[in-house]
Amino acid sequence: MAASFANQELTRSQADGFRGWVLLQFGADWCGHCQAAQAPIEEALLHRQDITHLKIEDGKGRALGRSFSVKLWPTLILLRDGQEVDRIVRPTTTAEVNRLIGRAQ
Repeated sequence: MAASFANQELTRSQADGFRGWVLLQFGADWCGHCQAAQAPIEEALLHRQDITHLKIEDGKGRALGRSFSVKLWPTLILLRDGQEVDRIVRPTTTAEVNRLIGRAQ
């Protein structure tokens, strides 16, 4: 599990090139909604070692979030082989995150 949001910029071509299941979590460490969602996200991913979880710092000047049309934090985007399968915005429960990652089969 990623402890804090990655400060380095990931490019869209890198994201599109991912293989397997990847959960992109866009947000910021100081974001209250992101902090509140962290426990449900971690709980849902606890037994899903088949999903790579990347926390991506988002904000002004961050091209990756804009390329995925991220508008609110946190936004979780489930990718399979670099293609978006589904997303949720501002989850508040483990059940919401489980519904998203349940698509990874």
